[in-house]
Amino acid sequence: MRTLLERISGVRVLVVGDLMLDHYLWGDATRISPEAPVPVVKADRDTFTAGGAANVASNLRALGASVDLVGVIGDDEGGAKLREILSSKGIAIAPSLVREGTGTVHKTRVMCRGQQLCRIDREGPPSSYALGDDFVAHELPKLVAAADAVIVSDYAKGVVTSDLIRSLRKIGGKDKLIALDPKPRQGLDFFDMGLITPNRAEALQLAGIQGVSPSDPFPAAEVCRVLHERYATRLLVVTLGADGMMLSTGGVPRRQIPTAARAVFDVSGAGDTVVAALVAALAAGAEPEKAAELANHAAGVVVEKVGTATATPEEILAHSKADNR
Repeated sequence: MRTLLERISGVRVLVVGDLMLDHYLWGDATRISPEAPVPVVKADRDTFTAGGAANVASNLRALGASVDLVGVIGDDEGGAKLREILSSKGIAIAPSLVREGTGTVHKTRVMCRGQQLCRIDREGPPSSYALGDDFVAHELPKLVAAADAVIVSDYAKGVVTSDLIRSLRKIGGKDKLIALDPKPRQGLDFFDMGLITPNRAEALQLAGIQGVSPSDPFPAAEVCRVLHERYATRLLVVTLGADGMMLSTGGVPRRQIPTAARAVFDVSGAGDTVVAALVAALAAGAEPEKAAELANHAAGVVVEKVGTATATPEEILAHSKADNR
């Protein structure tokens, strides 16, 4: 694993998707409001991290990969804060993607005693986050050409469209790995992707399978068959929470890797970590199973942290070593 992590430092990945600012308001609640039956939170501090596609990019940088990031943010306080966070990690956003009059997607989580009490979302209409024809025609091809792989991080905020995915496939051709972390919704065309990484619920939704409760066994054979028939994805990796992750090629389940998580404090952003580690490892020449093992340990690191987080090579190696004792 150490050799693979060293090879990742020579990889360049393009991340395209919905950029978000994750805001955590930390405090305590010791009484109920006299105005309504809700807790009164006494705020103590605020912390900010990169969310959505920006978190995917942050995870890649934490692994040592080089990153180009494409997405739309507003020329507002949230956008300035997000650019500051990304700049500290060596990640830049093209000035043409910072738009006046557009509100940066901003998620505020109110945290009491380490647990999330509620979440407040601020975002504009999806049309305000579209990349624009000029950028797709002139800037995107240069970024795709310079990358060893592309990650499309879809949170259904407006950046990722069928036209954008088709453009990326056309620009990248058959030899460029293009991965999608999908947000299931009607009408999105992502046929013939190199990799998709839905979670359990998303995989069931994409396959149109209903009536499967979280406590039921995952119908792996049916899900893999249907998704292959519908989308012809070359590699499918389904994250299954406490049951680890499942790899599939050709519509057939190939291997289920047990979870590497020892304790789970917060699953926020764990899917971002998985797709970042998978793609970085595959771009560095790893076989799918080895890439999935690395991603599994990276996810095991981040779910042991509170809030949107990343995993460094040192943390992944320590986590792997502890699992092998």
